Amino acid sequence: MVKKGLYDELVERGIIAQCTNEEKVRELLESEKVSFYVGFDPTADSLHIGHFVQIMVMAHMQRAGHRPIALVGGGTGKVGDPSGKTDMRKMLTDEDLARNVAGLKSQLSRFIDFSEGKAVMVDNGDWLLNLNYVEFLRDVGVHFSVNRMLSAECFKQRLERGLNFIEFNYMLMQSYDFYRLYKDYGCRLEFGGDDQWSNIIGGVELVRRKEGEEVYGLTFSLLTTSEGVKMGKTVKGAVWLDEAKTSPFELYQYLRNVDDADVIKCLKLLTFVPIEEIRDMETWEGSRINDAKVRLAYEVTKIVHGQEAADKAKALAESLFSGNADSEHMASTSIPEDMLSEGSVSLLDALLLAKVIPSKGEGRRLIQQGGIFMDNEKVTDPAAVITGDMLSAEGGVVVRKGKKTFHRFTK
Repeated sequence: MVKKGLYDELVERGIIAQCTNEEKVRELLESEKVSFYVGFDPTADSLHIGHFVQIMVMAHMQRAGHRPIALVGGGTGKVGDPSGKTDMRKMLTDEDLARNVAGLKSQLSRFIDFSEGKAVMVDNGDWLLNLNYVEFLRDVGVHFSVNRMLSAECFKQRLERGLNFIEFNYMLMQSYDFYRLYKDYGCRLEFGGDDQWSNIIGGVELVRRKEGEEVYGLTFSLLTTSEGVKMGKTVKGAVWLDEAKTSPFELYQYLRNVDDADVIKCLKLLTFVPIEEIRDMETWEGSRINDAKVRLAYEVTKIVHGQEAADKAKALAESLFSGNADSEHMASTSIPEDMLSEGSVSLLDALLLAKVIPSKGEGRRLIQQGGIFMDNEKVTDPAAVITGDMLSAEGGVVVRKGKKTFHRFTK
């Protein structure tokens, strides 16, 4: 049984940005079970918060009765997608690719039900890596206009800096993926980020030219702030979905601290909170916006790490805010012995090691402005140290930057 009104809900959530044939796609989604695909190139062994819109697209569609095909790019990952990039992506080794593909497959299984008939996971390396290049050019390349490709948005930035031929092939490879998934799995829809529009259209056109059939492409909004800056970066780097890289507490805190202007958008894109509730939250003002941020942080952490981890992260955040911190689940850094000089380490050195501050100059400025606290006591001296005894104590030392950033240091 497919869910009625799914297309309109995805539009209202801001998930659908562009569609090759809105009327036909709406009709298709409301009349039959549809196989659709979303691709993930294995540039790392974990997905990050920027990928979470793609995951939520698959989850919403599966909940509505449709069949996701999660494609991991073991083949396209060898080339690298030039879309949205000003420089060529780093070329990965076979070992890196194999590790990353395995990591993504394991991670996607936490969000999508791959039991019999409900979803499919594929690796495009299974067909791309064994292609005969001349046959591929004759069979696929003949359907692509170079002039039209050069005008595509995904190549424009790179043309100014230099686009090499291996990247120029990426559109053909992604288009061929759609063709293969149509032939092998009856795939009718491809979803991708807004920067994938040209590649998606290439696949739609290839199926039409080779099979005489109509398939459809949709793009969704990229996860950006209200100012158009990509979300998902902190001073420590990307916000990962792997708890070994980004703890549940760090994920919770990142989302709890989004700008007021971004919380409604994130609730729509990253959670299953009913759209009716989110509409009500859009009217909230003042301190009530913080309640919406707490809901956002809790819901996403629950989806990614489970309810128990979300409960712990929420409780820890609340205890820290009230000054009664249990630091067990806090982001933490162990100070190595070689950093201890005469039994202590400079507070600035410790903060720099943990990437809580980007530089010592910034750390001094924060201390002078009263923005650094150690075990709930304001630090006033930029030359303050953390002693070995403090590091060895139960729970270590908790340092707070501003009101919302907490970090535990141990020996």
